[in-house]
Amino acid sequence: MRIGAIEAGGTKFICGIGDENGVILEQISFPTNHPGQTMPQVIEYFQGKEVEAIGVGSFGPIDLSPGSPAYGCITTTPKPGWANYNLLGALKQVFPVPFGWDTDVNAAAYGEVKWGAARGLSSCLYMTVGTGIGVGVYSEGRLVHGLVHPEGGHVPVRRHPEDDYAGHCPYHGDCLEGMAAGPAIEARWGKKGYELPAEHKAWEIEAYYLAQSITQAILLLSPHKIILGGGVMQQVQLYPLIRRAVLRNLNGYVNTDAILERMDEYITAPGLGQQAGLCGALALGLSAARGNEGRLE
Repeated sequence: MRIGAIEAGGTKFICGIGDENGVILEQISFPTNHPGQTMPQVIEYFQGKEVEAIGVGSFGPIDLSPGSPAYGCITTTPKPGWANYNLLGALKQVFPVPFGWDTDVNAAAYGEVKWGAARGLSSCLYMTVGTGIGVGVYSEGRLVHGLVHPEGGHVPVRRHPEDDYAGHCPYHGDCLEGMAAGPAIEARWGKKGYELPAEHKAWEIEAYYLAQSITQAILLLSPHKIILGGGVMQQVQLYPLIRRAVLRNLNGYVNTDAILERMDEYITAPGLGQQAGLCGALALGLSAARGNEGRLE
């Protein structure tokens, strides 16, 4: 099978072609500019590719309710030009194939369940920490939607006692994304994260905020695996800091070996690496081609 995949990120779009085994056969990327610039590039890439379906994992918020007039739209994003833009509709006008449609982080979670670090598990949580923070949830064998979809990047967090940064989120100020996404790190310290040394105080504060959200997710959703991806998580010194902070937060309450004995495996990096989002979009497209709507075959 030839399946199209689109990882529609707030910073860049990645488009590719893959097969039913999760192998990406080719791909291309370009900056996420105004839709009038970006979407013609997407359409041009797929023309003549003879794909059987296309999966789209998009930055959000997005409308996932098939009965909604805004189904397929990006909704309240602050990204110029993209608010209320019908991304899925623009593609459907050109390509008469089945489409898979979900958030970029739900797509990544799905890819990790199908081919990556959560393979064989009935649940996982995928958190991406980069320009923004997003959370995708796979639970009881399917992707989680609901009233809209998980927006774990905007949960409130307790302030670190040594942190007086006001917060970067235009909607909520000092929510998780406002305190711990890449722009917050840069605004707080005057340098991008990758310019800061591994021993910098920034990483203890970063782990403090991320661990709060992860602790909440463990207590609320009880996922079998937590996967942390995105550009900020390329700072590998964060993983042990986060694991230790989560253990302190839980304080022995969740009595399971996965957390008490195998925390290094429980909170982990994506098994698909930087391809998690694109492979997840591929998985959405494959599911649409087979009529499974976000469930594994």
